[in-house]
Amino acid sequence: MDLFTVIAILTTISALFAYVNFRYVKLPSTIGLMLIALLSSIALLIVGQFNAAVLEGTKALVSEIDFPRVLLEVLLSFLLFAGALHTDMALMREQKWSILSFATLGVVLSTFLMGTLFFYLLPYAGFAIPFIHCLLLGALISPTDPIAVLGILKEAKIPKNLEIVITGESLFNDGVGVVIFLTILEVAILGPAEISPSEVALLFGKEVGGGLALGAMLGYLTFRLMKSIDHYQTEVLLSLALVMGGYALASALHFSGPLAVVVAGLFIGNKGRSEAMSSETVEYLDKFWELIDELLNALLFVLIGLEIVVIPFLDDYWQAGLIGIVIALAARLLSVYLPILALRRSVNFMPRTPLIMTWGGLRGGISIALALSLPAAMNKDIILSITYCIVIFSILIQGITLGPIVKRIKVRYGL
Repeated sequence: MDLFTVIAILTTISALFAYVNFRYVKLPSTIGLMLIALLSSIALLIVGQFNAAVLEGTKALVSEIDFPRVLLEVLLSFLLFAGALHTDMALMREQKWSILSFATLGVVLSTFLMGTLFFYLLPYAGFAIPFIHCLLLGALISPTDPIAVLGILKEAKIPKNLEIVITGESLFNDGVGVVIFLTILEVAILGPAEISPSEVALLFGKEVGGGLALGAMLGYLTFRLMKSIDHYQTEVLLSLALVMGGYALASALHFSGPLAVVVAGLFIGNKGRSEAMSSETVEYLDKFWELIDELLNALLFVLIGLEIVVIPFLDDYWQAGLIGIVIALAARLLSVYLPILALRRSVNFMPRTPLIMTWGGLRGGISIALALSLPAAMNKDIILSITYCIVIFSILIQGITLGPIVKRIKVRYGL
């Protein structure tokens, strides 16, 4: 099947599912699209028991798509830029220490907590896997997914100061989490004896620092170009070039592409919006990126729902998946609670912040993409199955109930 046909089929399915969700289901688009795709996939699995050709055709379509490459090299840059473009930098500065703590120390802490818990608890489900593989699982699950988080926060009506913390954390911990995952993966492949702590620190510093610096530089250059003209078509095209060219350049330099596009998006969305664009350009730029965001979100979450047909967890790994859900929530709670304790004297957190941040720490396509990218020899099947269970629970259960939980807390504390 050629690439155009695959894209055409996915776009058609996404459009139909989006219509069904808007017309009948009426859930937030992120949740609704994935739920419909998931139910459709389960129906196909059932039909496949009686008509193998139907199931094989669906598996062939899904297998045609290199999910890690599509998400990490194509969709992610656009979705991160679209999210950063509409994030208030002034509010982020007010919460900078909270965001920095959760996006760095919180991710590292969560990775090791989860890895340790998986190492000791998975044997109770009949699976004993090496500690380094458990750390890989912890690394790919620890970052909250900005795509899922931003979609749900629009509906949850969280107080603005906490919303900006969760948003900022999700935008930055994604890049940090990918770097941690790649570092642990290199250690797992080469062996701990082959990589020194200084090499790990150098790799981390290069990826993170390089991504931040490159994003700031490209954002500033694009800002200067936009400021010198007043032509919305060209300025929208410049923003598109910034995302695609910036992400490609970051990859070529071995910098963090996600961090680069987030910083560039924050720069254009704040300084660029206020100083370099006319009101007409702002309107067209916003509409363009909102459309890109909706389209690619639809494709992504339909893909996540359809992936169930090629993941073998139903028969073999569902118990490990349930343990994984509990571990992910416990590690998330501890990894946000400890920074909150450390910052409580300098930052005014709202009541029940650890609970809201734990339940609002959604996982999504990035975790699945990283799990799919693992070599088969690294317990890929069980790691992928656990990851998928956590993502499904996160988006469907946590995503649906986050709004009511926040509402109840606000009523209880008079917020």
